[in-house]
Amino acid sequence: MSEKKIIIAIDGHSSCGKSTMAKSLAKQLGYIYIDTGAMYRVVTLVALRNGWINNKVPDTQKVINGLKDIHITFKWDEKLGQNTTFLNGENVETEIRQLEVSQNVSPISTIAEVRHEMVRQQRENGKNKGVVMDGRDIGTVVFPDAELKIFMTASPEIRAQRRFLELSEKGDKVNFEEILANVEGRDKIDSTRAVGPLKQADDALVLDNSNLSREEQLEWTISKVKEITEEK
Repeated sequence: MSEKKIIIAIDGHSSCGKSTMAKSLAKQLGYIYIDTGAMYRVVTLVALRNGWINNKVPDTQKVINGLKDIHITFKWDEKLGQNTTFLNGENVETEIRQLEVSQNVSPISTIAEVRHEMVRQQRENGKNKGVVMDGRDIGTVVFPDAELKIFMTASPEIRAQRRFLELSEKGDKVNFEEILANVEGRDKIDSTRAVGPLKQADDALVLDNSNLSREEQLEWTISKVKEITEEK
């Protein structure tokens, strides 16, 4: 493959495998993986820890004031073979994936100041290219000039089932109907929020993975990367 590196933006609905795809792609290409969804989850975790969220409603000003003390970094864990998220040097990868964080992350991500700070950090990480980033507005807001934009989706039921199995395998006691309601609720919030709404970029390639294996998705994406890098 060409040594020419590009920016790859992966957007799409919640629980459709964006992070899994981005991690696999980064590992395969030798790119840096910036888990944007994890960044908002870290802010949500900090808000929950400090009591800045009451009945799923965040105290906006307290969250904004706390941003200056939030430093998010990522490291590849060779032993576990996965990307790991750190909050001020603390490994919070497991904690940010809990259902309580999932249920509160959308309201946090609607705060303009939070998105502004996260975008600033994301752009800083992508200056030298060779990055894979996933989220909901990477191709439309963060990197509108990304060489490859992918919009991933799948039916709500399939996404909820995947999330249910993922949490169950970790030993969490979860209810499928609650997971489905969470997925559909997040779709509505993410698509209608005023700042950085979930939207497919005009030049994004759609990847509906409802009936595709992870291997098939990765193979398809690698082929698209080759088409772009070999043209340069």
